[in-house]
Amino acid sequence: MEKLNEEAIRNKLIENQNWKLTDGKWIERKYRFQDYLNGIEFVQSVAQLSEQKNHHPFISIDYKLITIKITSWRAKGLTELDFELAQKYDELYLQIKK
Repeated sequence: MEKLNEEAIRNKLIENQNWKLTDGKWIERKYRFQDYLNGIEFVQSVAQLSEQKNHHPFISIDYKLITIKITSWRAKGLTELDFELAQKYDELYLQIKK
């Protein structure tokens, strides 16, 4: 996949308002859960989707707070796939959070 330019990244961040740009090459979001096991269920769902797409984020588990960071190593920055997965992670969050 091709690396997105700064303008494209800004536009994608407008569409994905819960995500923020970090270090110029990552997007990151924190997800809060009511209990620990819901967070773990979310992480398992993210892992399965990421494995299917062969595109794996960094995941941090801090009790009921899950942080996801994603970038495209081969492109040396952010790509369409990063933002596509960000949207899918958000959808998984809404399904599990309820």
